[in-house]
Amino acid sequence: MPYFDAASAAPLHPVARQALLAALDEGWADPARLYREGRRARLLLDAAREAAAEAVGCRPDELVFTSSGTTAVHAGIAGALSGRRRVGRHLAHSAVEHSSVLHSAAAHEAAGGSCTEVPVDRSGAVDPAAYAAALRADTALACLQSANHEVGTEQPVAEVAALCAGAGVPLLVDAAQSLGWGPVPAGWSLLTASAHKWGGPAGVGLLAVRKGTRFSPQGPAGERESGRAPGFENLPAIVAAAASLRAVRDGAAAEAVRLRALVDRIRSVVAERVPDVEVVGDPVRRLPHLVTFSCLYVDGETLLHELDRREFSVSSGSSCTSSTLTPSHVLKAMGVLSEGNVRVSLPPGTAGADVDRFLEVLPGVVTEVRERLGVPVSAPPSPGPAASLVVDALGRRCPIPVIELAKVIGEVAVGATVTVLADDEAARLDIPAWCEMRGQEYVGEEPADRGSAYVVRRLS
Repeated sequence: MPYFDAASAAPLHPVARQALLAALDEGWADPARLYREGRRARLLLDAAREAAAEAVGCRPDELVFTSSGTTAVHAGIAGALSGRRRVGRHLAHSAVEHSSVLHSAAAHEAAGGSCTEVPVDRSGAVDPAAYAAALRADTALACLQSANHEVGTEQPVAEVAALCAGAGVPLLVDAAQSLGWGPVPAGWSLLTASAHKWGGPAGVGLLAVRKGTRFSPQGPAGERESGRAPGFENLPAIVAAAASLRAVRDGAAAEAVRLRALVDRIRSVVAERVPDVEVVGDPVRRLPHLVTFSCLYVDGETLLHELDRREFSVSSGSSCTSSTLTPSHVLKAMGVLSEGNVRVSLPPGTAGADVDRFLEVLPGVVTEVRERLGVPVSAPPSPGPAASLVVDALGRRCPIPVIELAKVIGEVAVGATVTVLADDEAARLDIPAWCEMRGQEYVGEEPADRGSAYVVRRLS
């Protein structure tokens, strides 16, 4: 069964498995002890730290291992903000950061701090000038991911790092998605990553803090990992994480070329074979293995289930695939279609034949789901001047409000409007996206007794 969700968790690398089994036999003792077994464990831990530091591009004594990438982010942000509390309590971050950064920002605001969210363009990238404008005299920390976890867009880390350095603000880079493919551009002050993203075992994160960066670990003090990651080290997992990172990076250049070609094929063929689809993210400045597209008039949850039935494992940022009505904050920040969203992220070693079969199956699956939802094939001709219409889609989730809009747009005259009443948060994204894709005018959003009223003017 083809597994196309490496951005969530990559399959365990063979080197990680071998290193994990060996370390279970050799690295079970306390590396802080001076007897033989402890010294052997310490040698393994030191070797793993050196290997990870080499991949990150820092000194071994600047890097600690945490219990997850999320823990690394939380500890890094909290420690940097506390270390620079005399400067101020302002935090800057992009609008498309991983949820671990956004949760830390929310906790910071709840504790009396302030945050500025830097917007992104339709490809998901920040403008360095806009990021520089968000830096203030009281900015204690800035955060920017190296590449986006949902759409693959790479961020201008080097440019933003230079601007932060000029302003005297440390930059924390979340490198979870990119570290397995290569080093992060220089200039960062703090860096975090997660082993299960590159084929290491889950439960291992990295936190690197450059010398000279003011940092004050939060929470009860610990004796291990420089006091920045409390608790007994999971040494076998750490050894496996470092070994697999080195192995993955050794073959990253060649595999990136191969997977980029497969992703380019997905990007072009999906746009050709699936009507009303939006391929999102930067087409050039992106991770080599990841592509995201959204299908108009499609229930994302049903689409993923149907692909799973055909033995394809993919993920989605669509609000329809979660227990909340709120669509992906990444897609929302980009202003792109969230309906029927599919993220394909290919693990190393993915066969081209599996990608070809996916591209053969996908169009039929999308068509089947659309037929099941009663999507109109085409808008009926206008019967002549007609009063504007109101569509009540309250209480109905995506993509039903957009489907109902498509059904009636031909019933009003050119120049007349259709007002869609909806209380699904995704409508705020998907109705404007539909207008752009179908050549109609999105007039705007108006308040309503329940939910919102989205006004669309027929142009053709």
